[in-house]
Amino acid sequence: MPTKNGSGRGSGSTATTNPPGNQTPNTPDINESEIARLKVDQLRDRLRRRGVAGTADMRKDDLVKALVKSKKDGAKKSTSAGAGGSSRSGSSAKKTTSSSANPPGNQTPNTPDVNESEIARLKVDELRSRLRAQGVAGTAGMQKADLVKALVKNLRDGSSRSSSGGGSGVRKGPQNSKSIKYAQEVTSVDDEPERPGRSLVTTDHEVIRRWAEARKGVPTTVDGTEHDGHAGVLRFDFPSNGREQRLREISWEEWFRTFDERRLNFIYQEERFDGKQSNFFRLESPDREDG
Repeated sequence: MPTKNGSGRGSGSTATTNPPGNQTPNTPDINESEIARLKVDQLRDRLRRRGVAGTADMRKDDLVKALVKSKKDGAKKSTSAGAGGSSRSGSSAKKTTSSSANPPGNQTPNTPDVNESEIARLKVDELRSRLRAQGVAGTAGMQKADLVKALVKNLRDGSSRSSSGGGSGVRKGPQNSKSIKYAQEVTSVDDEPERPGRSLVTTDHEVIRRWAEARKGVPTTVDGTEHDGHAGVLRFDFPSNGREQRLREISWEEWFRTFDERRLNFIYQEERFDGKQSNFFRLESPDREDG
C-alpha cells in the first residue's frame, strides 16, 4: 500500500484538484485527471454546452467538480435510457464495440496531446471546424469516422513537427518586441498561465482558435486592407464589444493561412490581473510591424 512522503512532489495535497486517473469506475468515460487539466475557460465552455449556468464566478476547483458531476449525471441518464428501449440499447452497443469511432483513451502514447476518445466525442460540425482551422480542405462530404481519423492524423503530424523543432515555436526576427521577450510561451492547449494577467505568446492554431471561440470571437480582416486576393490586417470581432462595420468575417482556414504566411506571433492574455476573462490580444511580426 502506498505511503505518503513529505518530501515527495505533493501528490497527496493535489488529489482534490488533479485526482490520479478515473475516480468513478462505473463511468469509464469520465476521467477526472483529464478534466482537472483543462483551463478555466475550457471548463466554463464545456459546462455551458451542457446547460450549466452560473459559472462566471466559479473558481477552477468548483468548475472541475461541477463538470465531473454533470458528466456523472449524464452517464446515469444514458444508462437508464438504454435499459428502457431495445433500439437505443442496440445503438449504444454498436458505439461501444466500434473502437475506431471512439477508442478507449489515447492510442498514441508518443503524442500525449492527442486524445482520440475526446476527439471522437466531438460533433461533426466541431470536427469540420477544427480541420478547417488547421488548413484541411474537402471535409464537407466526409462522414464522422473519416473526420475523426483526419483530425487525429493532423494532430499527430503537428505533434511530430513540434517535437522535431518545426511548426509551432515563437517566431524570431529583428523586430521582436519586448512584449514577446517577456511573455510566457504557450505551445499547447494544456499549458496554463503562470499567474492571472500573465502576458502570453503562441503560434499554435488550436490555442488561438480555442481562445477566440471561448470569447465568441469571429475571425475577420479589416475591410480595404486586402491585397492580391489575400486577407489584409487580421482581427477578431467580439460581440461583447459590438460588431465593427469595418471588419469582414473570413474563414479560420484563411485567417491561419495569412497568419502563417506573414510569420505572425499571437500575444494575448487569458485572464486580467483580477482573474476575470481578458479579450486582450495583439499580432506582431518579427520581420516588420504588423497590426
